[in-house]
Amino acid sequence: MTAAQLRPLLRPGRAPGSGSERDPSGGTAAQRWRALIDDHPLHPKIAISKNVRIPMSDGAVLRAYVFRPADASGRAVQAEFPTVLNITPYNKLLVKGIDSVLDTPVLGPLIRRFSASFDLGGTPFEGITEMTRVVAGGVADLMSVNRHLVRSGYVQIIVDVRGTGSSTGTWDVLGTREQLDSLEIIEWARAQGWCNGRIGMAGISYSAINALQTASNRPAGLEAVFAVEGSVDIVREIFATGGAPSLFIPLWLTAVNALKWAPSLGDLEFSEWLRDRLRSPATDLLDLARGFVTGGDPRIYDVDYYDTINATIEDITAPTFLYGCWHDIFGGSAPDIYNRLSLPRGDKQLLVGDGYHGNPGIGFGEPGFPPRLDVLERAWFDKWLRDEDNGIENYGPVTLRQQGGQWTAHGRFPAPQAQPTRLYLSAATSGTAPHAVDDGSLGSSPDGTCGEFTVRPSLWSVISRDTTQVLAGIPAVLGGGFTYDNRTAERGALTFTTPIAHSDTVLSGPMNLHLRVVCHAPEALWAIMLCDVDPHGRSTVLTNGALLTTRRAVDDELSLYAPNGDYTRPHHPLTAATLLPVPIGRPLTLDIDLLTTEAVIATGHRLRVDVFPTDAPRFMPILPDLLRTRGRRQDLILDPEHPSFLVVPLLGEPGW
Repeated sequence: MTAAQLRPLLRPGRAPGSGSERDPSGGTAAQRWRALIDDHPLHPKIAISKNVRIPMSDGAVLRAYVFRPADASGRAVQAEFPTVLNITPYNKLLVKGIDSVLDTPVLGPLIRRFSASFDLGGTPFEGITEMTRVVAGGVADLMSVNRHLVRSGYVQIIVDVRGTGSSTGTWDVLGTREQLDSLEIIEWARAQGWCNGRIGMAGISYSAINALQTASNRPAGLEAVFAVEGSVDIVREIFATGGAPSLFIPLWLTAVNALKWAPSLGDLEFSEWLRDRLRSPATDLLDLARGFVTGGDPRIYDVDYYDTINATIEDITAPTFLYGCWHDIFGGSAPDIYNRLSLPRGDKQLLVGDGYHGNPGIGFGEPGFPPRLDVLERAWFDKWLRDEDNGIENYGPVTLRQQGGQWTAHGRFPAPQAQPTRLYLSAATSGTAPHAVDDGSLGSSPDGTCGEFTVRPSLWSVISRDTTQVLAGIPAVLGGGFTYDNRTAERGALTFTTPIAHSDTVLSGPMNLHLRVVCHAPEALWAIMLCDVDPHGRSTVLTNGALLTTRRAVDDELSLYAPNGDYTRPHHPLTAATLLPVPIGRPLTLDIDLLTTEAVIATGHRLRVDVFPTDAPRFMPILPDLLRTRGRRQDLILDPEHPSFLVVPLLGEPGW
């Protein structure tokens, strides 16, 4: 790759045209939104109230930062303003620390300029740029304090979730008590003299989930949501995808439990705070460890617990802006949430980038990209909390980055014209993957070939984009196999590759891999990566999926289908009651769903299915399941009587 070839995340889409509101960059409307932030704000300063006490109905006390517009002397303006609420488990002290650094007179502007201009493209260190440019995309203002928002006439509140930061109580991880807290915080805020009664909720990751939960309860006064990288089905998206947990959950729980031991000193009920921390010094960690080691925690299965966490998206009535990434830890969650929202287009907006959990908004604000996230947040709240006619409802409503392609803005996802199409696995050699365990073909019709492909557990898949995905994007700084070249990982995989595409072809929507397999142990993990292969042989992961063989049961009522009856998204119950025994040495059929995505297979490129027996740390079976695999080989059987095939939604005629 030469310096002139921009990395996929930073390659622009369509350049701004004649001001069309449907342009991914937002056209002239977005220029007006950006100008509001670049111009001098209405209020010159911000007044900060620290450790503000918010009492809960059960006696717990939550602590908050309250940021209010202030005059030139720093005195809070005595007026009522719309209020934006962020509820976080990551300790408001850390959140405020990020703001303090970015607000430092010399260092802050330097960091922002560096983030926008730093580019190691064409060097062995080009992956670093995919993380460093995140500040320039506006996400830092969403993660911490959006000072432009406050100085333009909003109040912002950042609250420590109960049991974290400076709040008392025991951390109730996204649970029913925590959800009640959110409703009580809104009620408290609306009663304050600086609030005009109109509330918006914003946040990233956990805070976005919290906002969606709250919105589904329809509290009075909540009139808009701006949710970045939220989740709608935690157990399938990250906790136990296909029945296999990931490394992310224990790392995340460890980090949050550590952060909750750092209180903001000052006006604090210290004895109560310490008492509650001692009651739950490491919330859920011991239960999680027991579940991983012994299988003793019921949450390794899909139990009622998750029903209390996952928001009822259909009940949300507040206008909602959603941002997600194709390789987010929650995968295709944002499109799923968008499609479940019972809101008219415009009142709901979907923006999806080709990035990771740790770098939302990369490249945003540059020519051909969407506006910065802080610009979109300001426009969204101006529309729904101030009734300003700024045209934000006409943006999108579906704006997404096609992997391997460009930014597009249209009305729906998946593309309604995309046709679910079978691509059959074949024993014929494609000649494109000599590095793989076996090199098969993928074609539009069955060719009658028979074969038995054997694959054994290995660690090659550690060097893959899947590892970068589950670790929130951090390994992207290493580049190579951790970003856009999956050939190292494929040394441990069976590969099946199409001929070259004779015209650009779009993949849009969920997918399913229908496999005929033989297992040689009571358990086996099947991990799948779907890749784009360029003319030079470089293989880039587009999406992934996994399934433990004992979790292969399918709930037909909750599954999605192609017109011919093929699954496009099989729904695996993942409950203890639906576990199925594995007939050792006998063929059986699996349907493995892949995360929804949209990608372009360009002319001259190929589509490839990679089949792995392991994919750590993205998919890590609990110890009892891992022991049941016995490290044995796994066989993929190609049998004309029981064909294996990929069901993929295609738009175009690739000539496969």
